[in-house]
Amino acid sequence: MQPLNTEPARSAGQRMHETTVFKYATPETEKPKTIVRLCRSDLLYASVQVLKEGGENNLHAHNAQNGFWFVLSGRVRFYGQGDVLIAELGPHEGIHVPRGFYYWFESCGDVPLELLQVEAVDLTAKENLRLNATQRTDPAKQVQHIG
Repeated sequence: MQPLNTEPARSAGQRMHETTVFKYATPETEKPKTIVRLCRSDLLYASVQVLKEGGENNLHAHNAQNGFWFVLSGRVRFYGQGDVLIAELGPHEGIHVPRGFYYWFESCGDVPLELLQVEAVDLTAKENLRLNATQRTDPAKQVQHIG
């Protein structure tokens, strides 16, 4: 699949020589989606995405990131190309999304979705890009970042 467009993805971060201790608590937020950063290094980052409604709003892939997604609470549906349902997941269930795989997801439960995201970055890739297959809405209007 040829992407509609590409945009630089966030780099994982700086190489760490010390441990990182973190704690998570469900945030109070006004926006439909909140991303709480837990930790970040040169090889990986971990966040919790909290979705009151909706989710990833466009079909996309990452050329240099392998994603691990794990439901802490709520329910989520992951879709692939052609809106084919890949999985519907509940608490303590997860999915691995390999780099280059086009996907999107949405919250589908009665309670807000809390989704642990761990991304490993391929440092051999020249660039870490988000490959948008469909148009992306302005995330600044919908997403709050914490941490």
